[in-house]
Amino acid sequence: MMNKSVIIGYSGHAYVVIDLIISNKLVCKYYYEKTAKEYNPYDLVYGGSEETPDVLRSLKDADAYLGIGDNRIRSSVFTHLHENGINMPFIAHPSSVISTKISIGEATAIMPGSMINSLTMIGKAVICNTGSIIEHECVLGDFVHVAPGAVLAGNVTVGAHSFIGANAVIRQGVTIGEHVIIGAGSVVLADIKDNCTVYGNPAKSIVQ
Repeated sequence: MMNKSVIIGYSGHAYVVIDLIISNKLVCKYYYEKTAKEYNPYDLVYGGSEETPDVLRSLKDADAYLGIGDNRIRSSVFTHLHENGINMPFIAHPSSVISTKISIGEATAIMPGSMINSLTMIGKAVICNTGSIIEHECVLGDFVHVAPGAVLAGNVTVGAHSFIGANAVIRQGVTIGEHVIIGAGSVVLADIKDNCTVYGNPAKSIVQ
């Protein structure tokens, strides 16, 4: 019997993930949040909070997809569900172009129009957002978010929990540390150490 598909979280980013589920000809009827939402654009059934034991037991026969854009919150929810044995497969939109020679961690979401080229390694619960380009031999750590239109040239490494802003461009061979924020439209030409926020062309650090 096929597992049911459910969404964890139910706001902006979750709506896009629900469309991913639908585009893969799967059916999503339930959402899970701390409290029920008044705004319910997909007419889903509220299943309760994923933090409660009863709900966790009910999710044992589900494929749970994370509809959480914030890296920190997504990491926390993923860890909780993973520790409780919940299945969280990766999902990709049919319009994405993905090399057969890559690795993708669980709970990762690859949005429409994304391109991921050969020998790339993508960690757990990563978001490759709409139209992002991730070139050959890139390495994306767990809980990274690559925003719409961002371009990572070949051999780029992005540390865990980092955020690459919309339409940012990362030069080939650059290493970006953990917990880094790259501002929208930035052009990153050199390595970025952990816990920095950078923006501009060329990108410069504003917080260390």
